[in-house]
Amino acid sequence: MKKIILLLAFIAFSIAYCEAQDLRIFESLSMYSKILKQEVKYSVVLPEGYQKSNKRYPVVYLLHGLGDNESSWLEYGEISQVAGKAVKDKEIVPMIYVMPQGYRSYYVNDYAGTFLYQDMFVKELIPFIDSVYKTIADKKSRATVGYSMGGFGALVLPLKHPELFSACVPMSISIRTDDQYMEEDSNGWDDQWGRLFGAPGAKGKDRITTYYQQNSPLPMVELQDKQPWKDLAIYIDNGDDEETLAYSNEVLHQLLTQKNIPHEYRVRNGGHEFSYWRQSLTNGLRFISDKFQQKPYRGDVKPKAATTALLTNELLKKVTIGTREYDIYFPPEYSAGNRRYPVMYVLGDIPGTRRKEMATLAHAQMAGNQLAPFLMVFLPPNQDSLQEKIVKEMEEKYRARPGFRFRSLLLYGNGGQALPYALKTEQFTSCATIDASFDMGIFQKQASDITRKSLERTWYFFSTTDKSANSHVNGDLHMLFKRKEIYHEYRVGETPGTTADMTPLLTEIFQFTVKKIHR
Repeated sequence: MKKIILLLAFIAFSIAYCEAQDLRIFESLSMYSKILKQEVKYSVVLPEGYQKSNKRYPVVYLLHGLGDNESSWLEYGEISQVAGKAVKDKEIVPMIYVMPQGYRSYYVNDYAGTFLYQDMFVKELIPFIDSVYKTIADKKSRATVGYSMGGFGALVLPLKHPELFSACVPMSISIRTDDQYMEEDSNGWDDQWGRLFGAPGAKGKDRITTYYQQNSPLPMVELQDKQPWKDLAIYIDNGDDEETLAYSNEVLHQLLTQKNIPHEYRVRNGGHEFSYWRQSLTNGLRFISDKFQQKPYRGDVKPKAATTALLTNELLKKVTIGTREYDIYFPPEYSAGNRRYPVMYVLGDIPGTRRKEMATLAHAQMAGNQLAPFLMVFLPPNQDSLQEKIVKEMEEKYRARPGFRFRSLLLYGNGGQALPYALKTEQFTSCATIDASFDMGIFQKQASDITRKSLERTWYFFSTTDKSANSHVNGDLHMLFKRKEIYHEYRVGETPGTTADMTPLLTEIFQFTVKKIHR
């Protein structure tokens, strides 16, 4: 009793001191856990003005990856700076951020019952935080964010305890498909998974224990009742340079879609590193903030509009190739000499306004010396558009620079029908797609012919959106290229409205194309 009185007195003194000093960032504090029989460290970031206000705030639990600790989100994740700026920019509401030490637990109870971390989190940590800090102690104002092992935790905690959380933002989730789980090297598997989910020393199907199926996100989504998760807001973010996680996170996205579980899914450029996760934070917190306010998600933060240069009729005009008319964009300096230019062949049923938007963006970036000049010709969505006579006439009539290295391809929507042909002939230095539609069965049939060696001269860039009808086949193609170890970039963006600004994606594709031509 005396110890408890002294502890309460110390807490009261600490709170009074913090209020007097207006402190709000605390590293490596601790809470004693009766369940774990040890101190559990945590860090916390409070909103500005917290100490001088009676206001209560929602809470986000930030979970770290394997090998990191309660300081990682502070130091490497820069949570205080990122969240502070987002509040000042009015992107998010003020929140309390709690970063507990997760050890090597994956934020679950181990199968043997020797380290009941999840019980500690749910039964001790959350009540402790709600009692010590001015939180809104309700599931509608509680969320999780995490990377890698913490991404696993950020998803599995709300799946196991939907009564406690309303939103989650798992990044680069350290999950395995059943096949990956069964095939993993024994030493690594025993240390990372066997100790948690049972059957250490087992191989193959013997590793798929009931405990694993009840406590790992992929089998949980596959096998369990979805009704308790109907109000859970999920935002998954994963880099295209991930190794095994690129595959397993894509499978999770496709499974959630198949099971009609609403979620946001993004794939951007990057891998398993804090530079990627920091870039994910603002949109992730914006997603959580909207859920806390019980509003529909506003969508990802849009970049500031680029300055544009005037596109004249002389620069985007109709020309005749063979017996048909096509729109061709000519770079700003085209009429100033006789030099030849690389060509981007754009295939698809692209509305005139969209064609003009694409040409205008390229023109503005070329005029601003942000992009090397090239010709852009808009063609119908079929492989006949890539006939040799069109390429030849572009070279003879419109000063297209000859040779494989100076021909690039952009397939838009149903222009994806030409993708099997493009892969087979490999006559383009780069091939980019924008939400392309195609028959994945064709690639499966010629999978043995698709090798790293056969496609090594061409760079590929596949892009889609998370709720597109084409998302599934684009994800399958990404996973095929991953398995074959073929270099490519892969992006999954927010599903846009009909008037969506394509500037960020097009800019990246233009830069990707020019980099390949001029590397």
